Amino acid sequence: MRFAVAMSGGVDSLRTAAILKALGHQVMGVSMRIQPESSSGRWCAASLHARREADLARLAQWLSIPLMWVDLRRDFDERVLKPFEETYRLGLTPNPCVLCNPLVKFGALLDHSREMGAERFATGHYARIDPPDDSSTRFRLRRAIDPAKDQSYFLYGLTQAQLAASCFPLGESLKRDVVTWSQHIPVAGLLSGESQEICFIPDGDYHGFLAERAGKTRYEMAGPIVDQEGRVLGEHKGISAYTIGQRRGLGIASTAPFYVVAIDAASNTVRVGRAEDLRRGEIEVGAVNWVSVEAPLEPLSAQVRIRNQHRPAPALVIPLDTGRVTVRFDEPQRAVTPGQAAVFYDQDVVLGGGIIQSYD
Repeated sequence: MRFAVAMSGGVDSLRTAAILKALGHQVMGVSMRIQPESSSGRWCAASLHARREADLARLAQWLSIPLMWVDLRRDFDERVLKPFEETYRLGLTPNPCVLCNPLVKFGALLDHSREMGAERFATGHYARIDPPDDSSTRFRLRRAIDPAKDQSYFLYGLTQAQLAASCFPLGESLKRDVVTWSQHIPVAGLLSGESQEICFIPDGDYHGFLAERAGKTRYEMAGPIVDQEGRVLGEHKGISAYTIGQRRGLGIASTAPFYVVAIDAASNTVRVGRAEDLRRGEIEVGAVNWVSVEAPLEPLSAQVRIRNQHRPAPALVIPLDTGRVTVRFDEPQRAVTPGQAAVFYDQDVVLGGGIIQSYD
């Protein structure tokens, strides 16, 4: 078959392309241009991108596959960066990957790949897809076999059509085996390192990125830090610099640690409390996508993950008339963060997920 492989310059996408080529498929690499313009050059220095593109071209040449660049900066700005900015403005903590995957990578990039003749679309995600069978008429998204690397959390927003067009060759692989493979290839020195930050802010300075895009007055306006009783304990440097569960950088002298427990954008206030104040037993989730099953009409039991590194916790997922769901945990969970994704699992099958709106 004719495959388009989304290539980033990292080991996972290179290994994905190599696997498909070894299986006899026709493979082409596709890569997105998404980096926003920056007046300071901190996030999109021309020399940095030129070097990245040159390295990726040499990786594709080593595999003897064509490489196509797709300019998706406008799509990325409208569908990812502007919602990212607005979410922080509302005092929430966004996860841009859960927007980028269905709207840009498996949306616009997949569409462009088809226009270039690709029959299937592959990425280096660690996840699995099961086709319809006697037990289900739907494609099912599943966790990868490597629990430490599983990326199914970020993919809950995919549609059935996107799953049908896609494959994840690394879903059956262990990350350590992929790394070992990369250590024995002649182009290992061209591979980009494993990033721990989101792709468009490589230095991790979200606060500075937002201030540059929208103006410092919006994102660097100081305000009060208050305790659970409303007493002012200090001053924050702008609500976008804080997230639920944060302990460091509060500047509050205390014999016991304080944590951020709530952010009120309307009053420009950061509320802090003790560790026990972080635990929540119930959340409301909106923008829900049911990926592997039809939308349920009755409550169902699931394991729910409230951030990527969170161990899924048993809960009851209760559909609401609004299309949202209430998630009622068996045991209260720590640092529930509005704006982040809550993803529902049945063992290793991703049932669906959505965005945390509020909690009790």
